[in-house]
Amino acid sequence: MGSGKSFTGRRLAERAGIKFVDLDEWIEHKEGISIREVFEKKGEMYFRKLERDALREMARFKNVVVSCGGGTPCFHENMQWMNRHGVTIYLRAPAAILAHRLAREQGQRPLLKGLNEGEMEDFIRRKLEEREEYYLDSSVVYEQKSTEDPVAENLLRYFQHLIGH
Repeated sequence: MGSGKSFTGRRLAERAGIKFVDLDEWIEHKEGISIREVFEKKGEMYFRKLERDALREMARFKNVVVSCGGGTPCFHENMQWMNRHGVTIYLRAPAAILAHRLAREQGQRPLLKGLNEGEMEDFIRRKLEEREEYYLDSSVVYEQKSTEDPVAENLLRYFQHLIGH
């Protein structure tokens, strides 16, 4: 949350001239309701199954950048599946940077509603501790140093360097 997955994914795909899919938006379109409503009406385990199935659907695309939710790698062996079928990128950022970014969109994030910036940073730090073992299995770990880091541009240069363009 707040690492810039969707923002960076869109920019990376646009600059590379390939398709972009936000997995949550894909699920919302298929279900006809928001992720929040899926959680409220059908529960987290139902959502996690939808998420797993939607992720597996991504294998039908040749060149695509997929932005998945922060919990996606932590369920149903999704991280292992993603690593077998593509290149995974962990946009790693300190909790303080994430809290700073999320402060402006706190009203749209139910988990963060009512928290002050310090409480938000503590919440984010705890979530990272729970999930980082999965995240660190990514093919690439990109360390964000500031809130102004040009992540997409740096990643595109990195991948172009790897493929010799």
